[in-house]
Parts: sequence; structure tokens; C-alpha cells
Amino acid sequence: MKKILALALALVMICATFCVLTSCKDKTEVNENNGETNAPAPKEKLVMATNAYFPPYEFYEGDKIVGVDAEIAQAVANYLNMDLEIKDMEFDTIITAVKEGSADFGMAGMTITEDRLKEVDFSTSYATGVQVVIVADGSPITTVDDLFADGATYKAGVQQGTTGDTYSTWDLGDERVVRYSNGSNAVMALKGGSVDCVIIDNEPAKALVAANSGLKILDTEYANEAYAICVNKENGALLEKINAAIYALTADGTIPAILDKYIAK
Repeated sequence: MKKILALALALVMICATFCVLTSCKDKTEVNENNGETNAPAPKEKLVMATNAYFPPYEFYEGDKIVGVDAEIAQAVANYLNMDLEIKDMEFDTIITAVKEGSADFGMAGMTITEDRLKEVDFSTSYATGVQVVIVADGSPITTVDDLFADGATYKAGVQQGTTGDTYSTWDLGDERVVRYSNGSNAVMALKGGSVDCVIIDNEPAKALVAANSGLKILDTEYANEAYAICVNKENGALLEKINAAIYALTADGTIPAILDKYIAK
């Protein structure tokens, strides 16, 4: 009887050990080639190129880039089950980064234009923007039409590579446009008297005027435009996924909520 009990106990212990080992193997398989455990595969990375000096679309909050575009990009990445990485760079290098593959897409309050369409493809629009004119209090420029009056020599400060740069160059001529790396520098030039006005998107304009006394935005608009995401022309698959995400995130209220969060009605 003792032998039988001992044998039964041994069998129970063997079975228990086998179950534990099998369970462990099921949960963490061992790579036969190098002995390392196979962790879950990491998510594919989605790299966004931007210029983080365009509030409220993108700006720094401490060391983190936040704003309309940053939040929409994160929502798109979540929808696609991908990790988002944001790279900050000069605005006029964003399209180059997308074309060369150092970024998957560009998003920086970017407008669809014919010139840009020659280099990259664009998603469906996720927001609309308005170009406006900032002047100093007491400026002789009281309407946009004053910029085009016969004999006018007013100089406009713009952020290089933006549609404000493009439109004003078309309208005023290259000799009357002064380009800066960002809107803040253009506004500092206006305050210092180097330019007579600044042409920029309405939302950054409001933030810049609020932060700098003695400035105002003209009542008349300079131009209307639609913002979209730019993608490499060879990456049609990503463009389709981004368009699907924009459609779904607009329909479920995610994108409208982000716009409402940052842009006052």
C-alpha cells in the first residue's frame, strides 16, 4: 500500500510539473536560435513632420508638442494602431522630409496648393483657415485693399514657405515680402518697424496679438484656405488609411472636438 501511495504521489508531482512547464511555455515562448523570449511585436511607427511654432495648431507645452495638429495626428495614429513620433523642423523643409522618407506625413496648418501638389499628395481637408493681416495700432493700413493701392510700398512679414508667403509674393511682389523662420519673428520685426504688416493664419495671429501689445488684426480677410495632411506620392496606401481615419474621426466627433478645444467660435 505504501508503495502504491508513493507511486501515485510521484505521478501527481510529475503531472503538476509538466503542466507548469507547459503553461510557462505557452505564455513565453523561447527563441530556439538565440534563447531570447519573443515579446509582442512593437507597433509600427508613424512619423509626423511639423513646425511647432504655429499655435494653436502646433506649439510647445514644456518639452511636448501639442495643439490641433498634434492631437489629430495622435487620434489618427490610434485609429491605425500605430505609435506617433513628431519631428519639429523648419516649415519649408517639411515637404522635403516627406519626399525623402524621413517623415511619413507632414501636418502643420498646411494648405493644398498647386505647387505643393506637384511634390506631394494631400489628404482630405480636416480644417479650414483664414489668412489675415496684423498691423500696429495707428497703422495707415486699415484694410487689406490698402496693400494694393497705387503707389503702395508697404512691406509684409511672413513665415517662409507658408501660403501667406506665396499669396503675398504673388500680390505684392518679392521685393515687398520679408521672410522669417516663424510667425513670432515676423511679429517682432513688425514691432521693430522692419515691416509694415504680417500676413499669417487667423488662429496664430490671434495668439500673437494677445501676446504682444500694440498690435491688431484687420477686419478684412486676406485669403481662405483648407488644411490637409501631405504624404509621399509613392505612399498611396498610407494616404488611403489617413483619409479613412479622418472620415471616421470626423464622423464620431473626435476631430470636431479637438478643433473646438483650441479654436474659439
